[in-house]
Amino acid sequence: MQYVNLGSAGLKVSRICLGTMTYGSSQWRPWVLDEEASRPLIRQALERGINFFDTADMYSLGASEEVLGRALKEFGPDREKIVVATKVFYPMGDDPNQRGLSRKHIMAAIDGSLGRLGTDHVDLYQIHRFDPETPIEETLEALHDVVRAGKARYLGASSMPAWQFAKLLSTADAHGWTRFVTMQNHYNLVYREEEREMIPLCLEEGIGVLPWSPLARGLLAGKRRDKTVRAATDTYGQQLYGEQISDADARVVERLGALAVEAGVPPAQMALAWLLQKPGVVAPIVGISKPGQLDDALAALDLNLAAEIVVGLEEPYVPHLVAGI
Repeated sequence: MQYVNLGSAGLKVSRICLGTMTYGSSQWRPWVLDEEASRPLIRQALERGINFFDTADMYSLGASEEVLGRALKEFGPDREKIVVATKVFYPMGDDPNQRGLSRKHIMAAIDGSLGRLGTDHVDLYQIHRFDPETPIEETLEALHDVVRAGKARYLGASSMPAWQFAKLLSTADAHGWTRFVTMQNHYNLVYREEEREMIPLCLEEGIGVLPWSPLARGLLAGKRRDKTVRAATDTYGQQLYGEQISDADARVVERLGALAVEAGVPPAQMALAWLLQKPGVVAPIVGISKPGQLDDALAALDLNLAAEIVVGLEEPYVPHLVAGI
């Protein structure tokens, strides 16, 4: 396993991060694996050297954090050898204060996440989205206090326009509050709009990039052609990539497939290798629902794509409407 710094921070993380939205409760989403099916996959990730795990309080309404926490305690090394990331923003109940980035919700949410994870701190606490209804000073000071209290080691953000992230960074700097060290954003071969503003901002500011949906909800692995349960029922994925693949995205997928065949590797492996070679990318957030998928992800670490292959993969891309924020 390769380990790198989390952006400009001193923390070392594996170059593959195991995303756990797929683990929790099938009652939340039909494509989510229940605990019994999730545990072997978390264990396999640990055995293969992955030390970086990403979850969120809203995944399975807390059950994802519970499943991950129990599995890490049973299968993992001691706590200081594991990097756990979770998120705050989305509703965790019907009350208007059980959502967003107010001081009240942040303070309640971090305690809830720590209880479900069974730990006294998370290594990376991320705002899941930007909250236009809360002053950013209130959010940033509350997050700073979470770090000062020892409940989080580092702060991260996810999916917002670059101007909003720049405003958050400059405000934190002006007040001497804890700075964000990561941006978890929507970035893959069929969605590259982040390259226009967000990626350059992150490179300039020393922010580590943690792409989510690195395989475009399975589109870059050919899964959606198989009409999986997730492809049929993942309404958010349909919002991102359409119920039917667009002609523009189909050209990218076809080019990926052709180049992967020539190289003798699976398309998913090549798509991840492309992402791992992009500037600023620390660790793609990879969801694993079958053991073999982890093998593809790990093999991508050793696949160095020649410049002409990168050009070939990128050439069919056309601009997209902004999606995922």
